Amino acid sequence: MHSFRQSNLSGAIIRTALTHLRRVAHRIATFSVVGFTLLPALAIEQELPIDFRLNEHVIMIPAGAANSARLQTTVFRPNGPGPFPLLVINHGKEAGDPRYQSRDRFIFMATAFVKRGYAVLVPMRQGFANSTGTYADHGCNMTANGMAQAADVLATIAFARTQPWIDEQRIIIAGQSYGGLATIALGTQAVPGVRGLINFAGGLRDDGAGCDWRAELVRAFGVYGEANKVPSLWMYGINDSLFGPDLVARMHTAFVRAGGRARLHEFGIFKRDSHGMLASRDGEKIWWPEAERFLQQVGMPTREKYVVTQLPGPVRTDFARVDDIDAVPYLSEQGRAAYREYLGKMTPRAFAVSASGAWCWAEEGEEPDTRALATCAQKSGQPCQLYSVDDYVVWQGEPRAPGAIAATAGSDTMAANAEGAAP
Repeated sequence: MHSFRQSNLSGAIIRTALTHLRRVAHRIATFSVVGFTLLPALAIEQELPIDFRLNEHVIMIPAGAANSARLQTTVFRPNGPGPFPLLVINHGKEAGDPRYQSRDRFIFMATAFVKRGYAVLVPMRQGFANSTGTYADHGCNMTANGMAQAADVLATIAFARTQPWIDEQRIIIAGQSYGGLATIALGTQAVPGVRGLINFAGGLRDDGAGCDWRAELVRAFGVYGEANKVPSLWMYGINDSLFGPDLVARMHTAFVRAGGRARLHEFGIFKRDSHGMLASRDGEKIWWPEAERFLQQVGMPTREKYVVTQLPGPVRTDFARVDDIDAVPYLSEQGRAAYREYLGKMTPRAFAVSASGAWCWAEEGEEPDTRALATCAQKSGQPCQLYSVDDYVVWQGEPRAPGAIAATAGSDTMAANAEGAAP
């Protein structure tokens, strides 16, 4: 888990952050953003294929002082000229340097909203991925951290409101983990067109020495509640590895006692860790019923209007049972041990192999089959093929010749919940 240096900011700095947010919010109503500039790639990442079913493309949005920074932003939208209601989704923070964090897409949530006629923007905030600017780190001061991140969300809204394909009067803001904290911080401003906020497992953990991050989170949500201008829906699971039920109750109580408008929905156990629910293919059945109810309450559309065709998956074969470890070709003893471990992983999942003996599995997140193949190829130096997906075998190649011994290959397993499950 990423740790921040300890910092005790004064109330004056917090007031400065609030003032900056108000200035950005004022510009939304009064200034036009002329355009954006495509900049050279700044981060090395394993990029998933562009999803043309959702008209996916990536743009750079102006942000920061005097629009000096650019936010790498994924756009999804229905066919047609619009204007479309808007959903902005805010990402979390993975461990380590944010510059090396991959572009977040939240493909499952984006798909659900495009079906319902929404345009979707997923901005990478300053210092993350290929965005320029500097990552704002205010140490253990969670109030200031959320405010700093919210400034980039406001810049995204400002850009969106200048686009003819956006309905500037119908906007919803959502965020996961650190993005959820930023989303609720944004709610301290009455931003034109923003009707509601959705907080998925929002917060930020700081294991730095001397940082009581839980108390700081409770304090931050109390500050945000006192200035709250926009209604919100909060969703947390009881097996969240970062923000357990007791802490969630304290954060929510602090928010509403200070005057904030928020309905808390606590769902049960979701897989191994409910913190990554939004990044899971299976998460929609948890979050959509509550989101639908909330969207209707704030006057946003919920009826499906567009068909998004399902991508064809790998074809099941009769090569072997999925749990027949000895049938998997090319694997050494180490590889067979890895496949045995893979069989205990959550779906969606995929396992890829190469004639060189290289192998890779991927679990959860977006397109585990694509991720497994890409990483396997990087390790192998030879082409890789999928062996199994979810609970069935898709192998179409030849079995390993009797007596053949595969080269020992190291593991490069992909982390579950690759779309911003960490704060």
